[in-house]
Amino acid sequence: MRPLSKTVSAAAFVMTLFVSPLWAQDTPIYSLKDRFHPVTAPNGMVASQEAVATKVGVEILKKGGNAVEAAIATGFALAVTLPRAGNLGGGGFMMIHMADSGETEALDYREMAPAAAFKDMFLDDEGNPDKQKSRYSGLAIGVPGTVAGFEAAFEKYASGNLTWPDLVAPAIDLAENGITVTPSLSAALTSAAPRLTRDPATAAIFYRQGIVPPAPGEILKQQDLASTLRLIAEQGAKGFYQGPVAQKISAKVQAAGGGMTTEDLANYKPVWRTAVTGDYRGYEIASMPPPSSGGIHIVQILNMLETYPLDEFGPNSADTIHVMAEAMRRAYADRSKFLGDPDFVEIPAKGLTSEDYAAELVETISVERATASEEIRPGAPQPYESNETTHYSVVDKDGNAVSNTYTLNFSYGVGLTADGTGVLLNNELDDFSAKPGVPNAYGLIGGTANAVEGGKRPLSSMSPTLVFKDGAFYMATGSPGGSRIITTTLQIILNVVDHGMNIAEATAATRIHNQWLPDEIRIEEGLSPDTIALLEQRGHTLVVKNAMGSTQSIMSIDGILAGASDPRRPGALTEGY
Repeated sequence: MRPLSKTVSAAAFVMTLFVSPLWAQDTPIYSLKDRFHPVTAPNGMVASQEAVATKVGVEILKKGGNAVEAAIATGFALAVTLPRAGNLGGGGFMMIHMADSGETEALDYREMAPAAAFKDMFLDDEGNPDKQKSRYSGLAIGVPGTVAGFEAAFEKYASGNLTWPDLVAPAIDLAENGITVTPSLSAALTSAAPRLTRDPATAAIFYRQGIVPPAPGEILKQQDLASTLRLIAEQGAKGFYQGPVAQKISAKVQAAGGGMTTEDLANYKPVWRTAVTGDYRGYEIASMPPPSSGGIHIVQILNMLETYPLDEFGPNSADTIHVMAEAMRRAYADRSKFLGDPDFVEIPAKGLTSEDYAAELVETISVERATASEEIRPGAPQPYESNETTHYSVVDKDGNAVSNTYTLNFSYGVGLTADGTGVLLNNELDDFSAKPGVPNAYGLIGGTANAVEGGKRPLSSMSPTLVFKDGAFYMATGSPGGSRIITTTLQIILNVVDHGMNIAEATAATRIHNQWLPDEIRIEEGLSPDTIALLEQRGHTLVVKNAMGSTQSIMSIDGILAGASDPRRPGALTEGY
């Protein structure tokens, strides 16, 4: 396996100018029997959660930009067109594969806690977690990483065909001249109005008279955001982390009760990390390392599942779901104890991803009965070693690939905008463990490894992932979805590798999720009542909840790109050329 890097997430737009007899391949892109078919293209492709942003990325590819540059332009555009998740005021992860060198790297531009942050800052006077502090106050806001991350990716992997201002220019145009409000954006702003209209700066951008959400078809202009983007285009990341924008961000955070300073912003640095890698039935998996928990636990779960003949069990059969849920349950138990920021805590990554450890865990799984979560505790891997998010994937004509997931955490983050900047701020520090053993907003249990500390990055589930076959790029995928990101991304891989689905079928298939606690399998609508009954007979509790994830995936098969955007989010499309 080659060395590796990092990514971000968003609902996909794919447009195609090319179709071929795609069932005549050794590894079919699709078959005539398939009910769902991917978009195909010969040169390049972008899959994101919002159509206009996808078009921006495709235009960069057509102008000679590479996958990294298209990903940067798409990310800046999403900050304008998908404000609930696309962002300048948040952070994320980017996985990058460069075909010429064979390198795969992980870029960590996760938000950081300000220097003034401390272990018990989210507790009330009685020592209990205070949700208001960790989710809706200035204390919840981490130092944003997106702009610095994009600049780091450009500095390392620029093609030479385009300049940095070229990548920011489309977003400036969209912010300054306005975007057409989609039904999805209108609905999101309507739903979030009670929270967003509390902040005059946010209300002034998105609501008429500060209270009326825009209707579909209206033009939404964001002049302050355009000015901020122009500074970024002219000055690079310094235009965001220093000077008036940084001053306005820190002032807003402090006014809301937080401790972020201009020094915190000026000192922010993204980190290049070594990707987590593993092998699954002859495919090479490369995903994000900590402070993402995604890569470690995707590989850990795959290691356990490789024991079972999932292809014989069949997709979403009772046998398949049973062993999937049992493997997920054990991985999430380990997540609660071992995972955190590797710059602050020692993480047994090699132990957690080893096949020997997976074999030990499999020995504890019964194929006939569910294991009660109360009976499972984090294991002893050896050795130690020195919901509102969006994902997008990009592949260019040279085979370079990017998988990127970034976020503000909640929809529209903390709901506060730094006055005069147009920058919505995150509430990412809720991803820390406010108190060991107490679940966060996504029900995830954390421990001391993920305790709050100044300069530390909170643990994340974001899982931008790349898959390789015979040493060559095969697939880029990822998803939003909070604690369900890991299992959603996992099931895309299983559907393709074990169940022989094309990428559109793999995307549309019904999903399940088990995160150890609460002790239940979360399922989407569409699972057979007979299957549900068989799982209940084995002792599982199943709960039907909202649809899970919004995967944006691209595959490369015999020189043809095949992509699919998740049908679970409105407005999803994929475009190629």
